[in-house]
Amino acid sequence: MRTDHKRVDFYEFGSAMRRYFALDPKVAYLNHGAFGAPPIQVIDAQYQVQRRMDREPSRFFERAFFQAELRQSIDALANYLDVENGQLALVENATVAINAILRNLDLQAGDEILITDQTYGAVDKVAVYIARRTGAVVRRVSLPFPAATPQAMLDAFAGGLRPRTRLAIIDHVTSPTALVLPVAAMVALARGAGAMTLVDGAHAPGMVPIDLPAIGADWYIGNCHKWLFTPRGCAFLWVTPKMLASTRPLVISHGYGDGFMDEFDWVGTRDASAQMVVPVALRFRQQYGERQIQAYNNALVVDASNALATEWRTTVGGPSEMTASMRTVRLPDRFHGEQAAADVLRWRLADEYAVQVPVRAMAGGLWVRLSAQIYNDREDYLRLSAAVAAIS
Repeated sequence: MRTDHKRVDFYEFGSAMRRYFALDPKVAYLNHGAFGAPPIQVIDAQYQVQRRMDREPSRFFERAFFQAELRQSIDALANYLDVENGQLALVENATVAINAILRNLDLQAGDEILITDQTYGAVDKVAVYIARRTGAVVRRVSLPFPAATPQAMLDAFAGGLRPRTRLAIIDHVTSPTALVLPVAAMVALARGAGAMTLVDGAHAPGMVPIDLPAIGADWYIGNCHKWLFTPRGCAFLWVTPKMLASTRPLVISHGYGDGFMDEFDWVGTRDASAQMVVPVALRFRQQYGERQIQAYNNALVVDASNALATEWRTTVGGPSEMTASMRTVRLPDRFHGEQAAADVLRWRLADEYAVQVPVRAMAGGLWVRLSAQIYNDREDYLRLSAAVAAIS
């Protein structure tokens, strides 16, 4: 495999950045999109928070936890997202936030929840669970894959809207196919049909520019542990003002009745150290530049995926305009089968060749989902290419 990717304008991005991460240097890690990878300085900051928590738990939970540090994280994240901090809550992960939203909806028998065939698996199951409890119906619309244009996505999505659609759940960046969807236009279509809108932005923060008011959804959720470099256990829920009073956490506790932020702050005793180091993670990003990080990741994954598709005589999962820091590439035709075969291949790549990349069965073949982060460079993708060539 050959790429023409240049790093002239990207500081020391690439393998030189590995020293700032705890990742195994022997592994070509092309799966940042799954669970993220916090920088060592963020891990150290979280450890210091945990040490203070255990040194005097009563003072930590009854003073610093509420009165200063957690709200400082929300302030920092609100500044990063350019929104009012009173509309933000920190939660453990995107799935927790989506559960909180759906379980508080007053759905009736026959109401429809619109999702797609690229909706994240856990979110699909939450929708099914809520529908069974309320008598609502889950409607799945098929999105074209491989994708050709954003308009094709809009046309398919519009076809799924019905008069009984109460809620549309829209991915900002899909998990299985890594496509960046035209979320603002999709939200507008759903709102025009009278539906509430929830954007699952699990991958989007740190991967693509986000303008929450412009997107116009009723709720937007995003993980911070993926592309924003926080430790795992940190995500956010943004709520439009009209939905603040009706949006409550899964766990009702001492903050009940005191407003949106207080209710989400305290959901019982928990280790919120991952959430409390958001400012440290954001400072790490600012050190290298938000636009520079996104530009590097996007250029690298587009270049690498195009080169692999050319080498394998296959195709990529979507156009560059629908690509950010991840992209799917179809493997050579000799690799085929259902998801069980994909899982076997995925762990063979990891165990025998030290290449960590997800493999998924879809659209009649097996596809790899490539992630690009500032610690990756073209050598990581060359290792994937060599591993695929070695497996008959």
